[in-house]
Formats: sequence, structure tokens, C-alpha cells
Amino acid sequence: MSDKIKSDAVFGLARHYRFQWEEAQGGYVLLFPEGMIKLNGGAGEVIKRVDGKKTVGEIVADCKAAFPDVPDLEADVLAMLQLAHEKAWIALKE
Repeated sequence: MSDKIKSDAVFGLARHYRFQWEEAQGGYVLLFPEGMIKLNGGAGEVIKRVDGKKTVGEIVADCKAAFPDVPDLEADVLAMLQLAHEKAWIALKE
């Protein structure tokens, strides 16, 4: 899955994953039948925008609008989406 993430691609959470804020963890998590993945703040902000409707470009634009002072934000968002796709946390919508 080393293909580059395209700006017009649309991703949704992969089957068996649920995204939510977990107060006990103090952050966003991905829950799945075998356990939980705690996401750091930036990863949580990206994944919460993965809704099966927004394109990658729209997710990047939304993150840039929410965090205008973060340098190289586009590269970070794309890297997070690439990682999430490689780990099968998110899936390409057809």
C-alpha cells in the first residue's frame, strides 16, 4: 500500500473500528474488537475528519483552517492518512 494518497480520494473508517474521545485516556482512540489504539492529538484531529464523505483535499483544508499556525501541516496530514491506510484503520471508499 505504498501508493501516494491522492487529494480526491475519500476514506472512511475501516470495518470493525470505532473512533471516539476517551476521557480515561485523555484523548481520541480507535476501538476495535481486540483492543484500542490511543491517538496523539494531531492524529486524532486528522482521523476525526475521516467521515467517508470528505476528500483528502477537504480534510487537509479543514485542518489548515483549524490550525493555521502549524508549519508543514499538509505533509503531516498526508503522512497520517498514509499511515492509517497502511495500518488498515481507514479504507478507501469506492
